[in-house]
Amino acid sequence: MGVASPRAGARLLGLDAARFLALLGMMATHLLATRSEAGEPTWVAELFSGRASALFALLAGVSLSLMTGGSRPVRGEERVARSAGLLVRALAVGVVGLLLGGIDSGVAVILVNYGVLMALGVLVVGCSARVLAGLALSSALLTPALLWWLRPHLPPRGFDSPSLEGLEQPGRLVSEVLVTGYYPVLVWSAYLLAGMALGRVDLRAVRGRVLGGIALAGAVLAVTAEVASDRLLARAGTVAALDRDLWRLAGRDDAEALERLHRVIDTGLYGQTPADGAWQWMLVAAPHSSTTFDLLRTGGAALVVVAACVWATRSLEGWVRRAVAVLTGAGAMTLTLYTLHVLMTSEVLPPADDRQGAVVQAAVVVVIGVAMAATGRRGPLEGLVALAARGTQRAVRGRPG
Repeated sequence: MGVASPRAGARLLGLDAARFLALLGMMATHLLATRSEAGEPTWVAELFSGRASALFALLAGVSLSLMTGGSRPVRGEERVARSAGLLVRALAVGVVGLLLGGIDSGVAVILVNYGVLMALGVLVVGCSARVLAGLALSSALLTPALLWWLRPHLPPRGFDSPSLEGLEQPGRLVSEVLVTGYYPVLVWSAYLLAGMALGRVDLRAVRGRVLGGIALAGAVLAVTAEVASDRLLARAGTVAALDRDLWRLAGRDDAEALERLHRVIDTGLYGQTPADGAWQWMLVAAPHSSTTFDLLRTGGAALVVVAACVWATRSLEGWVRRAVAVLTGAGAMTLTLYTLHVLMTSEVLPPADDRQGAVVQAAVVVVIGVAMAATGRRGPLEGLVALAARGTQRAVRGRPG
């Protein structure tokens, strides 16, 4: 979102297709019901909750690596110049996020956290795919425990989304972006690092079986995390502890209590497990719970989607390739269209906030993406961000504008 390569000719169609799916998935979780009247997860929750936003974060990491040399990381002065450009991109995305965060849309705006993730990613753009993969796995295993330990020592969440108003309390804003908010950067760094590792693979030339191996590894991670979490939750004592936290009642280890627990968590938490809850909360794989099981489940799914999209589009040629590029054009301008989505979900722009409005929003996003791709134009926000980034790179290289 906002970090795609500025050169249209250098774009990987599969990555735009994956961004397109992530955008539609995130919109679906904002606009459509994630829980039925009986309290069960809907198809929207089953498919997209937690996964769409994780896919966005992972794709940000892929873009960072591609813009700093891909499989051959840039070095020396060129690395400094590109890193400076990336920092400007991160700042621009963060500013847009602060502006959107002040609008009453009901959406937990991800852009400020996204920008901070991008800025932190600059610190490791010189690392190889193997090192980045190791860092991603370490982050997924360790940062949830660090988050669980830190939260009781920090102020409780005070903002729905980071906004300009939050700048009046900078310490609290920083703690929310990094630790206590809906998308805690401390934990979400795992997605970014995994994406950066993937971006250090030569996605244009890598063999199909390598992409298949990446997809298989992601699927194994996702399925293993979900199955392991389910089994651990069903153990004696675990259900009782979580049941007690949720309702402050004497917990019960029985099927009814387990079913009640799943009705609460399967549609997702709010970025965190209960701050004063039992340690057993670390065993859940619920969307937006910021646990290791959540990271592995959603991050693994994101790897599957990216590998599948790259594989499915790599051999397309001629009019078929052009048609796919046009149909998924929204994936090349996700910053602009995500911003439009937030505005349309508020009272700033129509349509109404109902199921028909959701269909209208999806149609608007797809049609705008198709129109821009068909005419070879880029999103306005993407254009402004790219212009600022290129100007910064030229300045750092000491070249005239």
